Amino acid sequence: MPAESIANDAPLEAWIGRTEVATDVIAATPYAALAATLGRDTARPAIGTPLPPLWHWLYFLPLAPAQDIGADGHARRGGFLPPVALPRRMWAGGRFEFRSPLYIGDAVTRTSTIEGVSAKQGRSGALVFVTVRHDIRRDADGALALTEHHDIVYRDAPAPGAVPAAGEPSPPEATWHQRVVPDPVLLFRYSALTFNGHRIHYDRDYVTGVEGYPGLVVHGPLLATLLVDLLCTHIPAASLARFEFRALRPIFDLAPFGICGKPAAATRDVRLWIRDADGILAMDATATLRAPA
Repeated sequence: MPAESIANDAPLEAWIGRTEVATDVIAATPYAALAATLGRDTARPAIGTPLPPLWHWLYFLPLAPAQDIGADGHARRGGFLPPVALPRRMWAGGRFEFRSPLYIGDAVTRTSTIEGVSAKQGRSGALVFVTVRHDIRRDADGALALTEHHDIVYRDAPAPGAVPAAGEPSPPEATWHQRVVPDPVLLFRYSALTFNGHRIHYDRDYVTGVEGYPGLVVHGPLLATLLVDLLCTHIPAASLARFEFRALRPIFDLAPFGICGKPAAATRDVRLWIRDADGILAMDATATLRAPA
């Protein structure tokens, strides 16, 4: 559905079915830069090196011109995504099917489709959920490498004096655990790598004074990437078939948090989660490993 076919005053549901196509090349430098950000080997990978799961977020970057950026640092609303008026925009979750590998040097095409738009009333006020499907194919052979469903939630600003919900306690036992210190440099580097201008990740005056959060917000995709990185560290030969995650509450740069994992005993599933400094579950995820060939 072409962009000019929808007026900004149309119902939000009119955006369902809207598509957008982007092309890119899986280049070596973003790979090396994220590896450096995560404390890994900084050597630029050779052509043909497999791209780790979720590192596709380093590509197909949103390149909105400066004059088209809104007050929150995102592109102004009403382009590909519907013009939801609610002030807070967050990454609510995602689901992934890994079909075939992507490699350094691949020319790739991503087709994005808005699959759902729904309004709800939550405990904290109005919510709008938008689901976008991304299909990424290698240009050389047309093979579908990855299907991603990206869930975005828009919400009202909290009422003055509102107390956040208590949250769900994190699982008590983890097979794997790593402590992460979310300093502003980590957040800045990930924002730069993904060309993410959302000010909640780097502008403390904005995030505390305008959006009402207590500190800088750690990116949902960065948290998900850390979970998969934990899995790949402990099972280096792992080949992911599927991955899904839900963001349950924000993580801020005010205190260390834990990334945790626990393989299931009788299946190829691995539960992965983020535990905040108070022991509350902030992100819950499941990775399904591909059966050995």
